[in-house]
Amino acid sequence: MEGPVKMHDQGGDPLWVFGYGSLMWNPGFAVAEQAIARLPGFHRSFCMRSIHHRGTVARPGLVLALDAMPGASCDGVAFRVAPGQEDQTLAYLRERELVSAAYLERVLPVDLADGRQVAAVVFVIDADHAQYCGGLPLEEQARIIAAARGGRGPNDEYLHNTADHLAALGIADDDLLWLADRVRALRAAPPT
Repeated sequence: MEGPVKMHDQGGDPLWVFGYGSLMWNPGFAVAEQAIARLPGFHRSFCMRSIHHRGTVARPGLVLALDAMPGASCDGVAFRVAPGQEDQTLAYLRERELVSAAYLERVLPVDLADGRQVAAVVFVIDADHAQYCGGLPLEEQARIIAAARGGRGPNDEYLHNTADHLAALGIADDDLLWLADRVRALRAAPPT
């Protein structure tokens, strides 16, 4: 099933949500179960300019998004929403994730580490949206992240929280590790 989900229209089936960035360390909704999971066909990337949460219109930051890529996959966390909380969770996630309409809400198959496959609500980047910036070199990403700040705090805090949480879960993401090290170095360097 692809496309946005209606208010819990899964016919009594559990509602699953796939987290790959801040949802992993701050889901913000009642969770009945969580599991390491893999979403095929997408990769985690700082490919969305943030003008609200981690940057401003004048000085955009960068946030993670799921960018479609044939043959790619993204490891993250799948959350089964607590029974009876499905509609409230969808409303909350839409308010949180669709603030600028740069994400598209989809229901996609996600493979859980224990072998199950579930249909999960996933927010992927709209490559046609003005905030999409896929393909930025890692050095440029690091410079933007090191300097930006938005309504939810500094951009580097978002990067480090995500990288630390992935490491704690045993999920490798070489680009995020490189970015975390490079941003620390940039922020430690004296101003020029």
